[in-house]
Amino acid sequence: MPPAIGIIADDFTGAVMVAGMLEGRGICCPVLFRPEAAAGGSRARALVAAARSRTVPAVDAMAEIGAWHDALSAAGCMRIAYKACASFDSTPQGNIGPAADLLAARAGKRPVLMSAGFPRFGATVHQGYLFYRHRLVSDSIKRFDPLTPMEDPDLVRFLGRQTPHPVALIGHLILRQGIDAVEDALRNLVVEGAGHVLLDTSDDEDVAVVAGLAARLELPVVASDPLIVELVARLADATDVTPPPAPPRGRSVVLAGSTGPVVMDQLAAFAQHHPVLTLDLLDPRGAEGLVGHALEWAAGQCGSLAISTATGATGLAGSQSALGPIRAARMAEDILARVAKGLHDAGFRRFVVAGGETSGAVVAALGLRHARALPEGPLGLGCCLSESDDPVWMFLKPGKLGADDILLRAVATEGETS
Repeated sequence: MPPAIGIIADDFTGAVMVAGMLEGRGICCPVLFRPEAAAGGSRARALVAAARSRTVPAVDAMAEIGAWHDALSAAGCMRIAYKACASFDSTPQGNIGPAADLLAARAGKRPVLMSAGFPRFGATVHQGYLFYRHRLVSDSIKRFDPLTPMEDPDLVRFLGRQTPHPVALIGHLILRQGIDAVEDALRNLVVEGAGHVLLDTSDDEDVAVVAGLAARLELPVVASDPLIVELVARLADATDVTPPPAPPRGRSVVLAGSTGPVVMDQLAAFAQHHPVLTLDLLDPRGAEGLVGHALEWAAGQCGSLAISTATGATGLAGSQSALGPIRAARMAEDILARVAKGLHDAGFRRFVVAGGETSGAVVAALGLRHARALPEGPLGLGCCLSESDDPVWMFLKPGKLGADDILLRAVATEGETS
């Protein structure tokens, strides 16, 4: 049978996480890193495409999403959804609204069902307002994101800036009444001209109702992990998933391109047990010199190590002032990607990467086509194993998630004692 659904994820960490959740439910779900990998004739009932569409200009994002849509359609996917992160990270001119419009145009159906949040991790949407770790997102650490500062918690208003089609809301009180009541409310909103409908995610029960609605009506879906997983579970039967092969052993390298207090605390904990090299984007040696310095430094170390462009608030302000936020972020990604390629050439096969954009750059530099996401384990979600004769194990970690010791535990999974 052809795949029941294809999922286009807006970054690599999100792609691996949602695929890992599905694998844990017994649904085979390869992660594709390049559109041409969709033509591999997989028997999987779901495919996840790892895009890099969250922070690039809208025209570039739509070109990438369109290419992935073409590839997944050609692979036989009967439905295609777009997966954004739980907090719908986006600039006011961002790409979630245009992605929804693209899916609607390709499917020839409206409205698009939209759902943010991830109750399990403290991200919820109630009466259309986004909460992150039990605070309005505008009062949370998400407001300090260097590329996608979330300063407006009203998702109806926020998303309405990104699309010419009206965005409406179905709230928790209607969702509590069940799927028939929600369908009636949806029908009325369409009559009133809604092109997109945001549905609350106050709790997991809200998610279950919306998933049932999406499966019933076959409308386009733009959503975060919980709704995507629940929808796929309704469309794709669980199968006997073949256990993945054993991951390669040896030294691990941590590559941290994310910024902010979470990753800084994680690097500080890591530095108590392993060497850490921090690269300054304003170093006069430039990108080429920094890459060479990092590879030379790594060659002189024993055991696992970390190479980082992460910095505190003062360092971040300095690099953004000198280079601009986008240029600084892209420079950090490029440096760490080139370091990853050099370390892979030197024999490293275990990579722990902090940051969604950094993860995409590293995977691209390593030339990987597709991977097998691993079900949730001791590290949580985000582990995957490239499918090739010379596999690479990766733990792709969102920058703002994880306990302080997550990087230490990630390198300890290799059984290394040095």
